[in-house]
Amino acid sequence: MNQQKKNITFLYTAILYLCGFFLFLEWLYPLETISDTSNIMVFIVYTFFCFFISVFQLKWWLGFLLKGFALLFILNGLYFEGTFLSVLWMEQLNSELSYNLQALFDQQWYYLTPIFRSFLFLILIWLMSYLLHYWFVQMKRVFLFIILSFIYLTILDTFTEYDASMPIIRTFIMSFIALGIANLVKEVDKESIRFVWAKNSMGWMAPLILIVLLSAVVGFAAPKAEPQWPDPVPFIYSASKNAGSGEAGIQKVGYGEDDSNLGGSFIQDDTPVFNAFTTEDHYWRIETKDMYTGQGWVTSADPSYELQTEGAINLDTFAEGIETETVQAAIEFHGDEAINKLVYPYGISEAEGIAGVEFYLDTQSDAIEGRVNGTATNLTSYQLTYDNPSFEINALRENTEDDPADITERYTQTPDAFPERVGSLAEEITAGYESRYDKVKAVERYFSSNDFEYRTTDIPDPSEDEDYVDQFLFETQAGYCDNFSTSMVVMLRTLDIPARWVKGFTSGEIIDNEGETDIYQVKNSNAHSWVEVYFPESGWVPFEPTKGFSNLSDFYVEFDPDAEAAAEEEEPEVPELERPEQPEPELPEEDSASAETQANTASFSIKWWQIAIALAVAIAIGITVYKTRFRWQTKAITARLHNQQDAKTFQDAYHHLMKLLNHYGYGKAPDQTLREFAEQIDTHYASNEMRRLTNSYEQMIYRNDISQLSLNELTQLWKNLIKRIMG
Repeated sequence: MNQQKKNITFLYTAILYLCGFFLFLEWLYPLETISDTSNIMVFIVYTFFCFFISVFQLKWWLGFLLKGFALLFILNGLYFEGTFLSVLWMEQLNSELSYNLQALFDQQWYYLTPIFRSFLFLILIWLMSYLLHYWFVQMKRVFLFIILSFIYLTILDTFTEYDASMPIIRTFIMSFIALGIANLVKEVDKESIRFVWAKNSMGWMAPLILIVLLSAVVGFAAPKAEPQWPDPVPFIYSASKNAGSGEAGIQKVGYGEDDSNLGGSFIQDDTPVFNAFTTEDHYWRIETKDMYTGQGWVTSADPSYELQTEGAINLDTFAEGIETETVQAAIEFHGDEAINKLVYPYGISEAEGIAGVEFYLDTQSDAIEGRVNGTATNLTSYQLTYDNPSFEINALRENTEDDPADITERYTQTPDAFPERVGSLAEEITAGYESRYDKVKAVERYFSSNDFEYRTTDIPDPSEDEDYVDQFLFETQAGYCDNFSTSMVVMLRTLDIPARWVKGFTSGEIIDNEGETDIYQVKNSNAHSWVEVYFPESGWVPFEPTKGFSNLSDFYVEFDPDAEAAAEEEEPEVPELERPEQPEPELPEEDSASAETQANTASFSIKWWQIAIALAVAIAIGITVYKTRFRWQTKAITARLHNQQDAKTFQDAYHHLMKLLNHYGYGKAPDQTLREFAEQIDTHYASNEMRRLTNSYEQMIYRNDISQLSLNELTQLWKNLIKRIMG
């Protein structure tokens, strides 16, 4: 019997240790993604070897020799070219160890060689095989390592490119199997109960594995809540990619200046940038770019700054005949968010409010820079005067003039090696439209009426030989404003329609007002890019292709009463059919009541004090249940003793009695036997009930016999002692 028990115990502990081995592998798999490790299989094989040696518990010196020899053999295969264990090999190894130990003692971590780093990592695997054997096999305490594994994987999944979706599932399965086996073995050893069914391993292993697999499948297939915070990986990846460049890349949250390499993901950042005090919501413009490279935007010529005298801004983006309204606005930046360029609306005519600041307009990009004594400075607050334009749609549609030659040459440019299918798509979209305006609107509508998705994460970077627009239109069809706006500009250019790329901010969100003036808070997440199209008789007109965004510029259709009257005179009069008046149907009383109930429900709102009361009641109930837990647990066990009188129920009742005694300050000391403890309790309560219950409990445990007293008598003894304890 003892030999059979040893065999069963060895089988269980071997399975438990195997679970520990697979859990430890989940710590190794991410190395290929998060580090420069390329020979991960070598470390996995060494891990298996160390765990295999530990299972059989060889003599310590024999295990040391085997694992040490395997470690040296692996280092030889990875880094050494000479004969294994030769004199020259030994000298080279000694030299490597001496150099790296000196660097280690001097805290010069950067100078550690790959050989020594691999050596340290193999030593770590060696030690982990001993540590996990102690945790899993000897102590049966696996929970700590399981928790650490989940924390490790979730941190890697959150802050690195490693995808831990399947590793989490594998870890879940291995963890619960290990927990099930560990707890079973501990209970059997602690109680020394003979379970006949435990001899058949599959009798209990199969249900355990089935339940774990079913739980894993349900957890994998169940609907999951959307992330509550943005994914930080794109920003971390972007920051590392642009580290040391000294320039802000497009992945920079908010407004960035370098747009030469678009693509990839970024993180939404709701940090406030500035407050705008104005009566209108509109785009806040900063600059334009005119040359598309296939990967992003640059300016075709060097900046050409012109001094703007006495705060007057000489920038014309639309023609003189456009209807405008003169508006004033104020800009106030938050903290350190100020930039050295003006954010301004269409029609800007004047900027003032900063002493000693002169404004310079770049005629190449429309950027307006603030300078003090000739040096660019951050602008923290200023006032603007502008003529807010409104564009008449019929005038745009009836445009007849030709584009100036310089506009055509500069703003219809596309790269030399440009995919033809982009132009073919643009022609297909605009087929059947005659006017420039209608063609532009057709392209603008294309992005909202097709399967395009606005998204800021999981956006791939185009490769060096892949066009940014072509990738977006025909492969991903998912992206943010830069994807949409760049694609629209380039598609219009293939139709010889002058267009350019504009960047700045959207209007932001109203947070307060001062009389008729609204206060808009503009955040980093409001950084935006859009499209401007040239109309010879109107100038540069903004358009908005980004899905989910609306054009903030004002458009209208002019009404001509004379033309409308002439059209009515020419139109034949059609007699109107007379229809009897239809009374409104009266709802039955019950329907009216239902409608009233729905109206009341729709207007129902939960107040904060209602939530506070509900929370207080829930806490009070929880505290009451916890405080009275022993009383209702006692009642539940009492009911079980009356309805189901068997050994298992009595065992549970005895355990509850021990917990109750411990709760009332009469806990069993670690060095006390049950009989000694029973005598102590009987002495305290001047009875012999605890001793009689304990004798019956020991007979049941060790002899599987409860014939000394009937279960009815045991139940009565238990109830008497419970009454003494609880008063």
